[in-house]
Amino acid sequence: MRKFWIVFFLIAFTTAEAQDFIDKAQINGSFQIDGQFYRPDDALGITDSIIGGRKMGLNGYGNITYTLGKFSAGMRYEAFLTPLAGFDPLQEGNGFPYLWASYQNDFVGVTVGNFYEQFGNGLILRSYEEWTLGYDNSINGMRVILRPSAGITIKGVYGTQRYFWQKYENGNRGIVRGLDAEVDLNQTIKGWESAAVRVLVGASGVSKYQKDNDPLYNLPENVGAWAGRLNLSAGKFNFATEYAYKINDPSAINNFIYHEGQAVLSSLSYSQPGLGVVLQLKRVDNFSFKSDRRVNGNAVDINFIPPINRTHSYSLAARYPYATQPNGEMGLQFQLNYKIPKGTALGGKYGTGIAVNFSQVNDIVRNPINDTTLVNTSGTLGYTSDFFKVSDSVFFRDFNIEIEKKINNKWKAVIQYMNLHYDIATIEGHAGEPAVKAHIGVIDLTHKFTSRKSLRMELQGLFTEQDEGDWAAAMLEYAIAPRWFFNVADQYNYGHPDADKRNHYYTVSMGYLKESTRVALTYGRQSEGVVCVGGVCRQVPASSGLTITISTNF
Repeated sequence: MRKFWIVFFLIAFTTAEAQDFIDKAQINGSFQIDGQFYRPDDALGITDSIIGGRKMGLNGYGNITYTLGKFSAGMRYEAFLTPLAGFDPLQEGNGFPYLWASYQNDFVGVTVGNFYEQFGNGLILRSYEEWTLGYDNSINGMRVILRPSAGITIKGVYGTQRYFWQKYENGNRGIVRGLDAEVDLNQTIKGWESAAVRVLVGASGVSKYQKDNDPLYNLPENVGAWAGRLNLSAGKFNFATEYAYKINDPSAINNFIYHEGQAVLSSLSYSQPGLGVVLQLKRVDNFSFKSDRRVNGNAVDINFIPPINRTHSYSLAARYPYATQPNGEMGLQFQLNYKIPKGTALGGKYGTGIAVNFSQVNDIVRNPINDTTLVNTSGTLGYTSDFFKVSDSVFFRDFNIEIEKKINNKWKAVIQYMNLHYDIATIEGHAGEPAVKAHIGVIDLTHKFTSRKSLRMELQGLFTEQDEGDWAAAMLEYAIAPRWFFNVADQYNYGHPDADKRNHYYTVSMGYLKESTRVALTYGRQSEGVVCVGGVCRQVPASSGLTITISTNF
């Protein structure tokens, strides 16, 4: 920390006069504290021994950024004392895990310290932070960005990834090195500036170096991956695709097989006023890419495999979220958004919005490498796989339709239906359990009393014969804009096959917002489940007690 600020002041005072360093600078920041106060709950099976005697969990951070002309620097302080229930125990600790300084002009940008970066869709490199998951794979090193001419961007990165609070010492983790180039042909080729077709191409290369200390296998110390991408736009149509390849990378995720990795992600879209259509396709084959081959949790991922399914916001519809399967999956998604025009029989006075979505993800086909070796045997090539074959094994299927209708100046309604197939054994590791097949319905009504006061009501139902059976949920939320909200909600697993485990998961909450500061309090129960953001998930245990969140920015 001391060395960082020495460098900070040296740069600052050599790029501006001392008075300018104070008067012409901009300082921005944000802070957040999430606290939980736990209590035993016999009905949920939560005792003092279950919560480890903990009475409280606390996650907090403070982010500060200093900017002076073309120079900027920042830091983030974090405290997990102790981490909230469901966060990795390795999160526990406090300190400054994110320190950086940067200089950039029209030609070059240089960052030293910690940074986040993404090449293309992230298939071979994406470093990012997601506070709600406790996920942070920032790179600590150096990044250089060059813009030699209009439409051309070249990026280079080099460093090690964050692994909770563990320092990089003696090669205990891998070193990440990457190069990316992107060219907008309409800006670089003379005469293409006003062409009807817009063309963007890009290519990336990333490698990791990690020492081979394995006593059993001869592991590659340098693992390379490359990717190419293309984006075409013509009028109302857009086509984007990216293909990535990675050499053999035995790890704890793939059971130490020497199979190469491949991934492809493509999308085709059409849009005009009142209508939007998107079709996405994805294939992933053995494409986990971590800077530490020994880690099998949500940490030190070099890459990111985007999910192609709808992210649901209603509680029961989001009860079974999909987690990307890096060892292999083939998926597709179709999304249609249509606005029935105003003044028609179905559109009415205000028009009617309809959204139809279908997504399905299957396993890939794996064939034995010979007649005597089982698929995925450690220390072998693992399997062979036909790129165009789809397994009959369905990981996830979601068909949903949503209708949004403004009835009059006072009432607005949202109605949603969802048909779900969810392989809980694969996605959540519940070995031997059958796939969840569910029907989910949502009715969401909002009544506006005045321009500042409104009441929102939700009714939800989840109907299934698997897992915990049928659920019902209800919610009332009263808002006084722009300051206050009050919320009462309940989820009830009335169809649980074990009558003793049928519980009401009630919550009472309120929040207050003033300028950029938000304070929220929630008291009640939380059911066991999974929280996912962007296809990355973490398990959440059942809990009971009080939750407080305070956030602000300046």
